[in-house]
Amino acid sequence: MLLHYLPLAILVALLLYAVLIYNGLVAIKNGVAKAWSNIDVLLKQRHDEIPKLVEVCKAYMQFERDTLERVMQARAGSQAAREQGDIRGVSAAEGALRAGVGRIAATVESYPQLKANQQMMNLLSRITALENEISDRREFYNEYVANNNVRIEQFPDLIVARLCGFRQKVSLQFSAEETRDVDLGALFRA
Repeated sequence: MLLHYLPLAILVALLLYAVLIYNGLVAIKNGVAKAWSNIDVLLKQRHDEIPKLVEVCKAYMQFERDTLERVMQARAGSQAAREQGDIRGVSAAEGALRAGVGRIAATVESYPQLKANQQMMNLLSRITALENEISDRREFYNEYVANNNVRIEQFPDLIVARLCGFRQKVSLQFSAEETRDVDLGALFRA
């Protein structure tokens, strides 16, 4: 009689195990989405600060328009990539944006009246703080992405992942050039 229920017990156990795997994959997928949302909020905050920074700079830097325009173009490119969910596009545009803000910071050094402007210094400080937060959140996001990608490739999780349509996610990467500190001296010589 006990042998009669053994196949049913095995089937129930396998079904429960599949449900546990599925729930784990859902938790990781939602973790990736939450981590990206945290980055997106910070990127939006930084993008809101950049036009203010550019406006303050314009009053002092009439002949530095090229730098300001490149920053605004990079901002627009990043915003468009974010809206499309293009992680690679965000990575590229954010690198250009970070470099442009670095150029503005370097340019501020050559304008004593701009450097003395409290609003300008507050904006630069705020953007720097946002940069640090974005870096921290990017690490958190990439950790979730790595967990997601490992789980959907591991056996037996890959069976449930393929059956339920779970997909690999893309890490948010910046090139080594984009992540190192801005060389202010080199920017002054340029």
